[in-house]
Amino acid sequence: MSSALHPALQTRPRYRAFTPRDLDGLLDRVSLPPAERLALRAVSAVLPFRTNSYVVDELIDWSVVPDDPVFRLTFPQSGMLPAHDLRRMADLLAQDAAAAEVRHAAHEIRMRLNPHPSGQLDANVPVHEGRRLTGLQHKYSETVLIFPRQGQTCHAYCTYCFRWPQFVGESELRIATDDIAATSAYLRAHPEVTSTLITGGDPLVMSTEVLRRYVEPLLAIDTVRSVRIGTKALAFWPYRFLTDRDADDLLRLFEKVVASGRHLALMAHFTHPRELRPPVVREAMRRVRDTGAVIRCQGPLVAGINDSAEAWAELWEETTALGAVPYYQFVERDTGPQGYFGVPLARGHAIFRDAYARVSGLARTVRGPVMSAMPGKVCVDGIAEVAGEKVFVLHLIQARDPELVDRPFFAAYDEGATWFTDLKPAFGAERFLPGLEVG
Repeated sequence: MSSALHPALQTRPRYRAFTPRDLDGLLDRVSLPPAERLALRAVSAVLPFRTNSYVVDELIDWSVVPDDPVFRLTFPQSGMLPAHDLRRMADLLAQDAAAAEVRHAAHEIRMRLNPHPSGQLDANVPVHEGRRLTGLQHKYSETVLIFPRQGQTCHAYCTYCFRWPQFVGESELRIATDDIAATSAYLRAHPEVTSTLITGGDPLVMSTEVLRRYVEPLLAIDTVRSVRIGTKALAFWPYRFLTDRDADDLLRLFEKVVASGRHLALMAHFTHPRELRPPVVREAMRRVRDTGAVIRCQGPLVAGINDSAEAWAELWEETTALGAVPYYQFVERDTGPQGYFGVPLARGHAIFRDAYARVSGLARTVRGPVMSAMPGKVCVDGIAEVAGEKVFVLHLIQARDPELVDRPFFAAYDEGATWFTDLKPAFGAERFLPGLEVG
């Protein structure tokens, strides 16, 4: 069993969620004009909003709201919707429109926000014995993503989340499964799959008993050598590992995975260094590491929250000091409020390079800026001049076609490009690489 909890942290805080119906009350803590409050309500009617007492009371500095980065990370911002859509929703709310009319308008707006980019509902869905397994994703040959039906929510939602369609209550947009037998059968039929990622949402909103139903069958499949769990719980509810009623059971489950000879990775989502500062987070990370699990830290570069080299250097150095591994710096995906939170690739690479230069070699395990695009994970390696042309230098860390992995290619420099589909091959070429088409 993992080492004991520090005596100072043995109180058991009660988790309390806040949803759109609580938004007005939470905003009473600050002075916002009525029109701005209405705008934030309008955004929360379209894009998901959920936070909790720990985030509200321990992470947000209300004295600097609305500029506080954790507030911007978790509370709606008026710029998250196109101006005409924001006006439409605000007018409906101001007129006390019927709920059905509000839902219809929200659905129309969501469908224009590219809810499932990069082939998630078609190209990524595997087929087993003629049946589409819609709760799994198999984009890269060696890795399968599993979306447990009971884990498709989070302790709090990030405003920039690319998985926002999981949380808006529209079943046709949700990726989820509770068919554990079909999942196991698919993995047995595909021995090339050596790694599974249990994701969401956040699987750690589930009780340990439910999580165990998804994890333990993986340990009976010899070809599965690593188990990953994607989570923001360390940042948004560290008590999941400390004082929740089944926290010790969760750590015992982690120990069981490690004892099976497999690598267990907690893919921790940290966005801003402030998320690492509370003592409860550090204690939670210690308890996880004591099980033999490895914490790998990742997050996107987002405007107005962490778009500075100082923030990223501190984040990487601090996670390294706490025994975790900096893993990915992502580019904000081409979905939802990307137009508000996205950072141009040229500026994003400058931030990454500056931060990378400030940290020790131990923290330089991080890779970025990385776009999880249709062909795979496209990394921006730099900006150079080749044959008299200014270009982006890129390569694929992962790819649908393994032949494309780690082969450098060039895109014409575009200061305003924010995503892979904005790029064009350099030197007047028709494609980036054979098999890697434009867009």
